Amino acid sequence: MSLLCSAKFVTLGGGASFGFDDPHPHTASSAAASSTVTPIRTTPMLLARGTIARVARDRWATFDCYGTLIDWNGGIRAQLARVFGEERADELLRRYHELEPELEADGQLSYREVLTEAMRRLGAPPGEETALADSLPGWQPFPEVPRALMAARGRGWKLAILSNTDRDYIEASLAQLGVPFEVSIVASEVGSYKPALGHWRAFEEEVGRPPDVHVAASLFHDVAPANDLGLPSVWINRLVEEPGPLPTRELPDLARLAETLEEVA
Repeated sequence: MSLLCSAKFVTLGGGASFGFDDPHPHTASSAAASSTVTPIRTTPMLLARGTIARVARDRWATFDCYGTLIDWNGGIRAQLARVFGEERADELLRRYHELEPELEADGQLSYREVLTEAMRRLGAPPGEETALADSLPGWQPFPEVPRALMAARGRGWKLAILSNTDRDYIEASLAQLGVPFEVSIVASEVGSYKPALGHWRAFEEEVGRPPDVHVAASLFHDVAPANDLGLPSVWINRLVEEPGPLPTRELPDLARLAETLEEVA
């Protein structure tokens, strides 16, 4: 089902195609006039950025990046401990998680600005307001992630990132991952932060259809909107939390990603 408009799935001569609802239904007179003509479609209907045949053949998994692929909490906590001291790091990390959604709510700030303003509100001393923003390109992947992503690619999956971040940050993190992604969509270019649906709409505009499955660590930012869109989701529950909303499948990390994608999609 399209995320952009109402659509219905039809089969033509054994092949798959999308038939979109006609905003101007035929009248009785026009139907009669065309009753002697039997149109035959001999080629797939074109979609933006590709054909039905190509799009139907590809299998797409979309991913959140920070907290799912890159150790987001570890990167933030390391800077909080350096700036404010180890004894305050956990308390301030919890406060950061409260501040970030507030700063992202209207989609007006870049992620660099979100990180910088969060540090100001946490009470960073002069000269340390950009500590998080400056450190993000060096945040590291979780140990199992590169191998798991390559295993998924080995089974024919195409990979895309839908991230609440900026273009320069995601490019740096992709270099850390060392695994090719066909598509990357970032908040600063769609004008909104997840859980708003701008990332998924931008993905569909880019690829021609919704993804087959979404993989993420955040229930709030990712699993909830995936559920709203009717998309299967794999929740990476690294923090041993209780689910709510419910994902399609739950994993403690990405070690069994490739097998789970096959089971879910």
